[in-house]
Amino acid sequence: QVRMEESGGGLVQAGGSLRLSCVASGRTFSRYAMAWFRQAPGKEREVVAAISRSYGRTYYADSVKGRFTISRDNAKNTVYLQMNSLKPEDTAVYYCAAVTIELYSGSVYYDTHKYDYWGQGTQVTVSS
Repeated sequence: QVRMEESGGGLVQAGGSLRLSCVASGRTFSRYAMAWFRQAPGKEREVVAAISRSYGRTYYADSVKGRFTISRDNAKNTVYLQMNSLKPEDTAVYYCAAVTIELYSGSVYYDTHKYDYWGQGTQVTVSS
């Protein structure tokens, strides 16, 4: 069983920054493709950013391009989401997700159904 734990959420004013972290248990983190999703009240969960298992390929939702950066540190079993120039519409619960990819791959995945492991979420609130 893989455990995922997010941290770094909070309340910030519009224009501010936050850095989310997600630590995964186990010794196979380097085999995971990872992503950050978010879910606002009354809305469906949506992908924010994704990163491949290998080669550092990334994907961003149009709404966050140029403002958010996803990265990973395999030595620390951690994936990060640096969020800059935050807007009130970024307010949501943010979840990290992982899926095991057996072969070296630069593929990124932005479908919730692709991911096997999820964290409990961390609240991000951006005030205007």
